Amino acid sequence: MSSVRRLPTSNVMAWIHPRSNGSARGRALTRWADQSGQALLEAAFTLPIILLIAVGILEFGRAFQTWQVVTNAAREGARIAILPSSTTTDVQNRVTTYLQGGALDNYQNATVSVNPGTIAVSTGTAASSVVTVNYPFSFLVLNPVANLVVNGSTAGTPITLTAAAEMRNEAQ
Repeated sequence: MSSVRRLPTSNVMAWIHPRSNGSARGRALTRWADQSGQALLEAAFTLPIILLIAVGILEFGRAFQTWQVVTNAAREGARIAILPSSTTTDVQNRVTTYLQGGALDNYQNATVSVNPGTIAVSTGTAASSVVTVNYPFSFLVLNPVANLVVNGSTAGTPITLTAAAEMRNEAQ
């Protein structure tokens, strides 16, 4: 009798796939072929989530940039409002020009208000001008997605970005 021990055939066949030819290459190819559907399914689940996160980052970056333009427009309006001979129309024109120069597509729908105020200074208080700018901002991609998820919801309506600037009047 020989000294080589043989494994039972049933144990050897347990780890060989029925479609493989029994070689190492055949087993590796078969293992890869069995997992290709799993990878496709995982990609189908994760790709929309990754795209939504990427689009969300871009949209909120765009919203932040727009808010910066609106804030700077309010400051520019306040610089005009503190002048002794300025009018509300002068302030509104300067704010509108700044919003248009900031490449905001909906600049004509922004509202500008100029109100008198008081500001604390070292000797007491002084007259000031407060310029408030309201701008309707719409997300390009997230608003339609929100309407698809919840039809008829207010989630897809524009949000109002508000910025205010107060400066001491030069007339004193």
